Amino acid sequence: MAGTSHGHTPAAWTGVTIAFIGFCVSGAFTVAAKPVGFWAGIAIIAIGGIVGGVMSMMGMGMPKRAPLKVAGQTNQG
Repeated sequence: MAGTSHGHTPAAWTGVTIAFIGFCVSGAFTVAAKPVGFWAGIAIIAIGGIVGGVMSMMGMGMPKRAPLKVAGQTNQG
């Protein structure tokens, strides 16, 4: 994976960092037996995924590659 720069983008780092904070919040409130805090942590995890996806759509993620063409294949409908 190191050769492909997989995940080395601002979108990936931001999304994972926010999700990690949500995981820590959720875990702390699980130990404290506070369900509201647990669900708040779960919401933060979801927000991390959303933020990472939005940043990727804004061009801060990996560029999309063109699909590979197979020899002998045509693009007829």
